[in-house]
Amino acid sequence: MASAAVRAQVAAKWQESFNRLNRNEPGISGLLAFSEAWTLAIEFLKPRDLNDPAPRKQYDLNQVMAAFGVVNECRRLPVMMEGFLEDMRKSQHLITREVEAYMTLYESNSDPEAIRSLVYRLVEWYNAWKPTADFGPTMTSAYTLTFQTHIFSVLPPSFARGIKALVSATLQHRVLWQAFDTLSLIDRYETLIASIGYEFIESYVEETCARKWSEPMLPTLRTWMIDKIVPWMLYPFARGATNADEAKTMMQGVGSRFDFHMHKTLCNLRTKEIFDIIIDFPDSAGALQDLKECLARVDQRADLVQALRQANNKRLLHPGADTKDILTHYVSTIKCLRIIDPPGVLLFKVADPTRRYLRDRPDTIRCIVASLVGDGESGDSLVDDNDPIQPLQQPEMENYSDPEWNPEPIDAGPDFRASKSSDVISTIVSIYDTKDLFIKELQVLLAQRLLAVKDGNFDRERRNVEILKIRFGEAALQVCEVMLRDMTDSRRIDQHVQSQNVSSMHPTIISRHFWPALESSDMVMPGQFQTLQEQYAKEFSVFKPDKVLRWLPHLGRVHLQLELEDRTLEADVPPLEAAFIELFSEKDVWTVDELVLRSGSVNRNAAVKALVTWVDMHVLKEDSEGVFRLLSVAEVPTAGTEAGELPPVMSVQQQQAEQMKMYWKFIEGMLTNLGSLPLDRIQSMLKFAPGYDRTVEQLGGFMEAARREGLVNVKDGMWRLGK
Repeated sequence: MASAAVRAQVAAKWQESFNRLNRNEPGISGLLAFSEAWTLAIEFLKPRDLNDPAPRKQYDLNQVMAAFGVVNECRRLPVMMEGFLEDMRKSQHLITREVEAYMTLYESNSDPEAIRSLVYRLVEWYNAWKPTADFGPTMTSAYTLTFQTHIFSVLPPSFARGIKALVSATLQHRVLWQAFDTLSLIDRYETLIASIGYEFIESYVEETCARKWSEPMLPTLRTWMIDKIVPWMLYPFARGATNADEAKTMMQGVGSRFDFHMHKTLCNLRTKEIFDIIIDFPDSAGALQDLKECLARVDQRADLVQALRQANNKRLLHPGADTKDILTHYVSTIKCLRIIDPPGVLLFKVADPTRRYLRDRPDTIRCIVASLVGDGESGDSLVDDNDPIQPLQQPEMENYSDPEWNPEPIDAGPDFRASKSSDVISTIVSIYDTKDLFIKELQVLLAQRLLAVKDGNFDRERRNVEILKIRFGEAALQVCEVMLRDMTDSRRIDQHVQSQNVSSMHPTIISRHFWPALESSDMVMPGQFQTLQEQYAKEFSVFKPDKVLRWLPHLGRVHLQLELEDRTLEADVPPLEAAFIELFSEKDVWTVDELVLRSGSVNRNAAVKALVTWVDMHVLKEDSEGVFRLLSVAEVPTAGTEAGELPPVMSVQQQQAEQMKMYWKFIEGMLTNLGSLPLDRIQSMLKFAPGYDRTVEQLGGFMEAARREGLVNVKDGMWRLGK
């Protein structure tokens, strides 16, 4: 049994509780008043069904507040709150049912309006069950936590997709953001909401900036961010701010992330377009400035290097690309990457495969030299005419005592050496270890151009030599000076010889030891041509007794006037053609072998090509294979010739076709590896094959013959292998 002390303690506690509930009222009147107040408060707080059609009971708020005051005075408010929360948990199935209904509707039609209606409906449930603020923040916080915990537990995964679609459709809907804030959806889906802003930025950058390279786009994007993105950011990320400074402080972190993403998106776009941007330079200077700023904000230099190297390998560094195009793109790459990265680290990393590929191409030096001497047939010059002419700059050792010395960039490789040279030609020439190769090629190209001049005006070549002296030095160009002097002396010698004995021959006389080795031949000019050579050599020996002429009869051009029985023809042909037609003045019928033997054992293929020239001019006719006859009287095609067998000249075409067949394997390999190709691309690639000297028209005829045989197909000018 309980001791007297325990009984006394229990009695005291009971009496204390009774007095608290009775509030020191007489009898049990205070207890009865507490009971009434408890009942009223419980009925007022009880969660109700919003879908119940019965009208809600109206309460006198003064009586309700008085009732809560009585409960609070009796210190029973926490117990009442626990009871309320328990009642709310028992009624949560009402909310669950509505969530399921709205989400079923959304999953069936993917209409974000269903999500909007659900959010607003949940706000209605929240406000309907929410205790009044007079009950204090503790009760409100407990209610909010319980309500949101249940909501988040019943929302399906598809709700996140719906929220994203809804926010994307209504970026600046203030009422919607207030509803989100009420349900704490902003805090829960903050990352998702931010991703909507990121995607909005990405779509705008793609739409606004794609392939627009003439002007910098960053200023436009920054203005758009201030006008569009910042006002939208205020709702989810600066809610509750009372002034501009407070809002700025609240958005500082997320604003920095959005600005970073804008730069990153533009950087990705320009990186993807970098190959075409380089092609379009200098019209794409604005895009390069954007890329420079973006790379300073976003560290994606390695991505830019990788993208450009991959694009070069795919679109440039292959046999189908012309060497001149590769060099032009390389020069543009040098200029563009110097804008993006003045120290030259990016250029060093990007250019290495291109430099190695150009070094292995046999015609690279010739293309560079042709650009240096302003060869008009080579296309656009690699050098801007406005750029100052500078001597070739050699690599220098670093001077660490230089007050302007800076360490190498952090991403520079071990082989990187900073270059202070801004001269493009110096960079191109540095592809090779020595400039001697360029000097030799310069001599060859200058020789070809000097020998091709017909009017005796060498001012252009003389100017080019003076420019090249600045670049390569006078010592390296001494041989070129001798070549120019030979051309002047040659005209003077020819004028003297013509004054002594007028001749129709005007040879170019050069110094054998100072000119590049010219093509040699055993060709002998027959008949009147040999007589002209002997007469000219005799007069030359009188004028220059210490010199001896050695003729190169296979070079040059001969202007002929052919007098046949019924017509007179004029032709400007190479010496071999002139030699053959001279031999036909001795007799009317010759075989190819006889002509080759009489002209000094020239190449048979060259002999056939020379004869075809006269066949095409209807001066000769091939009666049978390898037998040609002079047409003193022009032949008129007969009906029998048209209806019967093909004329004998077809045998010459057959020989050309046979010669083209040896190149079929090259063509087949191209179309196998590269797919469909246009005819001009096939022609440029075939130039790398040994001995190939056909025109694009002859190649077209061969490809057409291959098409008739089913070896290839053509569509829209693109040739591909037949199936």
